[in-house]
Amino acid sequence: MIYAYSAQENRFSIDRVTPDVPPAKGTIWLEATEPDIDEHQWLNTYFPGCLPDEDDLGEIEISSRYYETESGIHIRSLFPHRAGHELRNINVAFNLRPDQLITLQDEPTGLFRLMRKHLKTQHIHAATPLDIVIALFDAKVEYLADTLEEVYEDLEEVSQNTLSEDIRDVDVDEQLRTITLQEDLNGKVRLNLLDTQRSLRYLMRACNNILSDAQKDDIREMLRDIESLTPHTGFLFEKINFLMESTMGYINLEQNNIIKIFSVAAVMFMPPTLIASIYGMNFKVMPELSVEYGYPLAIGLMLLSALSTFLFFKRKGWL
Repeated sequence: MIYAYSAQENRFSIDRVTPDVPPAKGTIWLEATEPDIDEHQWLNTYFPGCLPDEDDLGEIEISSRYYETESGIHIRSLFPHRAGHELRNINVAFNLRPDQLITLQDEPTGLFRLMRKHLKTQHIHAATPLDIVIALFDAKVEYLADTLEEVYEDLEEVSQNTLSEDIRDVDVDEQLRTITLQEDLNGKVRLNLLDTQRSLRYLMRACNNILSDAQKDDIREMLRDIESLTPHTGFLFEKINFLMESTMGYINLEQNNIIKIFSVAAVMFMPPTLIASIYGMNFKVMPELSVEYGYPLAIGLMLLSALSTFLFFKRKGWL
């Protein structure tokens, strides 16, 4: 689908583009999301060379992500999209022209829907394509900062559970799943921050002559935010590693305790087993066979030997 954003009397109108109708006058942003063949042809007809194929969106070379042609400035950047507990990085291509912005997403993203709502309700005032680009990146940086805060809060809960005295009552499998999920989130946020930093620096260089002082200040502010957030991701990685090691250490300790119990139990039953083996022999001449209370005496010896071993371990503090 393709949405066209037109600025009319300080208001934005958002319309769905149909392939048989030319672009309306005053359109400053065309948002293409998973366009079909007809929509691709419409874009190439009216805006030749505007966007790459969807298969080429994932290219990671600098020359493929940031470049300038006759059709304008081209930037490819990652945008986060939350699907349940999972955070996914979606590739978005920008074609910035003097009077229009054209974007292509290989999947719908929540930030673009949010931007659509903000423009419609005039929560964000954008009069030029550059304003929209800066607003999108600003919304992305804020979203990434909020995500890092969520990661930290979830890790704090895991930390309290791991270090609590009632750790035996904690679901260790759930703890490990949470830690793994937060590690994945933190890694994707870090990748997104670094990608955003490169995109903003390129935008600053490529559009230096047309950026207003206010727009330059906005970009510098975002770069400062990214510089402060990036070390925080490193701190979270260290915290994740600590919690993972602590949880795995607890699991190993519990396993060692179980193995110790089995070992002690095996040693406790060795003397009774020895006694039972001796009196289970089938020699013809065995003096104890004639003892009237030989059977209960043997049982008593077995119980006494097991109890003595148990008390010895208890006194040594091995139980």
